[in-house]
Amino acid sequence: MIITYYWPPSSGSGVQRWLKFAKYLPQFGWDPVIFTPENPDFELKDPSLLCEVDPQLEVLRFPIWEPYQLFRYLKKDGIKDPSVILERRKKSWLDRLAIWIRANTLIPDPRVFWVRPSVKFLREIAEVNNFAAIITTGPPHSMHLIGRNLKRATGLPWLADFRDPWSAWEFLDTLPMTAGVRAKHRQLEDSVFSEADALMTISPTFQEEMKQLTNRPVHLLTNGFDEADLPSDFSYKQESYDIFEVVYTGVIDAIRNPLPFLHAFREVFQKSGEAVRLTFVGKVSDQVKEFVAKDPWLAQRTVFPGYISHEAVFTYYGKAHLLLLILTDTKNAKGNIPGKLFEYLATGRRIIALGDAEGDAAKLIHHAEAGRVISHTKPREIERFLSLAFELRRTNPPRKGVGRYSRRNLTGSLAEILREIELAKDGKE
Repeated sequence: MIITYYWPPSSGSGVQRWLKFAKYLPQFGWDPVIFTPENPDFELKDPSLLCEVDPQLEVLRFPIWEPYQLFRYLKKDGIKDPSVILERRKKSWLDRLAIWIRANTLIPDPRVFWVRPSVKFLREIAEVNNFAAIITTGPPHSMHLIGRNLKRATGLPWLADFRDPWSAWEFLDTLPMTAGVRAKHRQLEDSVFSEADALMTISPTFQEEMKQLTNRPVHLLTNGFDEADLPSDFSYKQESYDIFEVVYTGVIDAIRNPLPFLHAFREVFQKSGEAVRLTFVGKVSDQVKEFVAKDPWLAQRTVFPGYISHEAVFTYYGKAHLLLLILTDTKNAKGNIPGKLFEYLATGRRIIALGDAEGDAAKLIHHAEAGRVISHTKPREIERFLSLAFELRRTNPPRKGVGRYSRRNLTGSLAEILREIELAKDGKE
């Protein structure tokens, strides 16, 4: 049983991770059952992902109540994404109150009200079905509390997957949290770390940090790419050179800063006069759009298609000469490996990333010989790489060792972890 808050039609790397694991687990002898909210509260949706859910896959949807609904009613301003409140420079008293309540009463997160009814429902399900293991994936970390309580009730082996840290998560630092609440987060985290039969995370840095916190082994299973997602007619070689195309896909928000790249892009190509285009596919903060709009040269050469389906993203990959990645510039930056990086690698396009040049994403790109990660604070290096990428636009870098990140290969490793905890349980019995 895979317990996940994010599931199609929700979008994002968290959805992709377990959608793909569920797709390939049957090839390794495991039949997944998905448990997910019936009415989750998320803004970004990709209905096309529903087509990837195998009709034979059993998906249990269970009602959830989230306090965001009440907040929207009180605000009466039509806001869809509550995270926008944190990014606002000027916050109303109601904004500040809502943030304080979120930080100090909803522990570990606003989905905590789903824990108790879910455990009650799943305990009854588990009693009449032959489940071999439980998997929880967070954030939201309330999913892990469901797994913990369900294991206590049933004794089933339990694997806890961390796509982000918990007590060390940089997001918590943005909240006005009291010392007592932080201690409560660590207490809950400790209970999950100690009671789960196996722990898993997505990057070497997060793996090492979790090992230090829990003093036990932690499995590393990165995100990846699904070869089946690449269109059959996808060209690994860019055929058009009339315009030098730079493409970014994903989210641009308060912790992903593209401004150093925008400055470098203008500096290099405004002087040269070359025909260029920069495309941001996905959700982009208003501050960045405003910055571009105020610069006539950038405004003419920067495109914001908005959010599109995962399937349509490959059209933009196919046009790109250079793929742009904006990593976070925050406490967890070293361990930040965005899920889209693996698709970038699969396309065979050259990559430029802004972020920690010694971080996990940088090492991955370096080993694949696919491009380079440059610090946000080194504009001249960004400019030099852009100039080099333009000169090399008719060639593509090698895709060295990329096959290890295929979703099917990664699912094989997951199946081994599940087999280990199943055997350990049998041994104890």
